[in-house]
Order: sequence, then C-alpha cells, then structure tokens
Amino acid sequence: MATSARRELAAAVGGSALAGALALVAGGQPWAETTVVRRQPLPPVVELVSGADAAPLVPAAGLVLLAAAVALLAVRSASRVVVGLLMAVAGGVLGWSGIRALTGGLVTGDATVNVSAAWPVLAAVAGVVAVVAGLVVVLRGRGWPGMGRRYERAPQQAAPTRPVTDEDRAQETWKALDRGEDPTA
Repeated sequence: MATSARRELAAAVGGSALAGALALVAGGQPWAETTVVRRQPLPPVVELVSGADAAPLVPAAGLVLLAAAVALLAVRSASRVVVGLLMAVAGGVLGWSGIRALTGGLVTGDATVNVSAAWPVLAAVAGVVAVVAGLVVVLRGRGWPGMGRRYERAPQQAAPTRPVTDEDRAQETWKALDRGEDPTA
C-alpha cells in the first residue's frame, strides 16, 4: 500500500514537473508570424510572435506547475489538495491558451497571421498532463506520505541560564556603545 502511494506521489510530481517544463519550452518558441502589408513603397512588416507574447499565461502556468511539483513533496493532506487544485487550474489555463492560439485567437487587425501549430499543441498537451496530475492529487493526495518529521522546525528550547558575570556586563556596555546608546542613562 505504501509503495503504491509513493508511486502515485512520484507520478504526480513528475507530471507537474513535465507539464511545467513543456509549458516553459513552448512559451519560449515562435508561435506565429505576423505580416502587415503597408502602402508602396514601404515593405511589409514581418514579425515573429513568441508563445510568451501570444499567450503570456503559458510561461506563468509553467512556473506555477514547477513550484507545485516541489510543493507536493513538502506539504501534507489538505494542503496537498489545494496544490492539486492549483495544478488543475494551471493545466486548464495551458490547454485553453494552446487551443485559443490554434483556433484563431491570435488574429488582430489588418495583420496576416500564420500560426505554427506545434508549440500551441505542446502547450495544450502540457495542460492535459497538468489537469490529470492535479486531479490525481485532489482525489488521492491526502493519503500519500509526506516529508519526515525530522524536517520540521524543532520547538525553541530555552538556553541554559548562567549567572551574569562582571565580564558579561562589561561586554554588554561596549555593545550598547556600538549601537549608539548611552549605557549610563
């Protein structure tokens, strides 16, 4: 039972990291080429539109998914469900951004837009992977193992007290002078 929970956790972490990496790669590539025809004798203006320019939420969702992959390892139970929901939403945004680019969502004004289908499709695939991983986390994540208790912050223990000596008082006076305080006041 514990082995299958660890495998599910590893798959969810891997899915989130994979989707995040795919989103960042897709967001950095040229998604479209726009051409604006101008009156003669001016030449047409041709510009490459990157994924980050065409769909700014793609690289943002990629960063969220990479952070979620790390967060899955650090949190437990209810917090993990929240991370899973965040993953599913980020995946939905990725899928929507990729499909929007493929269905003509990049068309603006008088420009002729030639969309390269590969990178928007990659963003959409990353979105599907993220949604699936996020839903697995929401449905199964409460029972997965978390980090050991040894990684949690230990409660502060009071330092053993010893009697204050003349040397301690002298050092405290010099420290007060260094801070700009008047120790005689």
